[in-house]
Amino acid sequence: MTASPRPITILIAALGGEGGGVLTQWVVSAAEQAGFPVQSTSIPGVAQRTGATTYYVEILPVASSDLGGKRPVLALTPGVGDIDIAVASELLEAGRTVANGFVTPDRTHVIASLSRFYAMDEKIAMGDGRFDQDRLIKVIRENAKDALLIDMDALAKQSGSIINAVMLGAIAGSGRLPLTVQQFEAAIRDDGKSVDSNLRGFRAGYDAARANLQPATTPYKKKNATATPALVEHEVARTFPAIAQATGLEGVRRLIHYQNVPYAWLYLNRLRPIVEADKLTGAQGKLIKEVARHLAVRMSYEDVVRVAQAKIAPERMRRIAREELRVNGEPYSVHDFLKPGIEEMCQLLPPLLARPILRMAEQKGWLGRVYFGMEINSTSVNGYLRFLLLAKLRPLRPYGHRYKQEQEQIEGWLALIRDASRQSAALALEIAECARLIKGYGDTHARGLANYGAIETRVIRPALAGQIELARAADAIASARTAALVDPEGESLAKCLAEIEGQSAMPIAAE
Repeated sequence: MTASPRPITILIAALGGEGGGVLTQWVVSAAEQAGFPVQSTSIPGVAQRTGATTYYVEILPVASSDLGGKRPVLALTPGVGDIDIAVASELLEAGRTVANGFVTPDRTHVIASLSRFYAMDEKIAMGDGRFDQDRLIKVIRENAKDALLIDMDALAKQSGSIINAVMLGAIAGSGRLPLTVQQFEAAIRDDGKSVDSNLRGFRAGYDAARANLQPATTPYKKKNATATPALVEHEVARTFPAIAQATGLEGVRRLIHYQNVPYAWLYLNRLRPIVEADKLTGAQGKLIKEVARHLAVRMSYEDVVRVAQAKIAPERMRRIAREELRVNGEPYSVHDFLKPGIEEMCQLLPPLLARPILRMAEQKGWLGRVYFGMEINSTSVNGYLRFLLLAKLRPLRPYGHRYKQEQEQIEGWLALIRDASRQSAALALEIAECARLIKGYGDTHARGLANYGAIETRVIRPALAGQIELARAADAIASARTAALVDPEGESLAKCLAEIEGQSAMPIAAE
């Protein structure tokens, strides 16, 4: 006697309105085109995410013509511990399949989106009620045979499609079903609805899945003029641990919008040593995630170009009209009050021009004291064009004095993190968190930079040199950083630094 072939079991967990039923029908149609017996059932959920919306498919990977006229018996409902492929359109839904026992480490392949659609309990919480995304990813990976985790919602938006088409592409790209790409695409065409956009979404999901499964072979490049946003995002998916992929993706998107694609490549190039350090220290993705988050913010620093872009952004005007003025077709105007100083005026000038101006201003005591107040009607033609002209100066940013300063400071900060990672992952994480001090522009930025400089000189560098015990070095940096955030003027920080230095001097005096 020969063993009967076992059906392939697929559980799809989706949210209402995402087309889970259509996705199920596409899978069924593709299996039918391959000549395989297939059956699907669905369990509709409840509104506001208080119940799961699940679809269950069983495919017998044997052609109907080879069954000798026999009809297979396929189950109507999923069994606990009996799922081969679990697909989820949202990270918490993937976690729900694990909690319900459907995902098992010896059998289940998880294909899920890293995107989140918050549950009611998360939304109504008094504080930050969001579930810990890192824990969700960890639980999924620990309980599954393997996991393919990509941001399907972002891919759907980029391709102008909806998430169910991206999910189908990810299923096809995972290679877990004995079905061809052509059969999946034919299922979409046979459906006859939004065929072009659904095929784009399918291809986006398929390419992302294949990129995730293939080892990284393309090295980072500091500048790649031919690169595309999709290629940069695929590089994140190939090289970042799952826990840091969402952060890395958001970082590259932010920097592409801020400057361009080569600037996002520079971001990835800077993170490559941190990825390696994270592996060596056993930080389990925490180090690269935090550095990626702070580096994206630091590389998209506030300058006159960014301020101008924000002032005339269409979404800002719509928000002001809708939420603040509450206009309903009536004319309105928005007046922005600006007070740039000499430093802001010199930001886009080449260093050779900016330095003598700043040096003279410092000698005369103008820095931090002389400002140029102005009022601009952002809704007028003249005011809008003034901001637009500044926003269009973005290509000049890499040649400006401020850009050179920021890049040097960023490189110095990353070097400290790399040095610290050789001693302790906790120490490297605390140094990375110090980037929170450097924000804004003008006086706010200057104060934050000064506070960071004091912590670097009096705590971080002594800790790396062994002048502060490694066991308390991370706590010392965290305490100094907290003091600086509580009191930006620096009084609390001064007291904290004096206390840290006093404690460090005690062992030396005893010796």
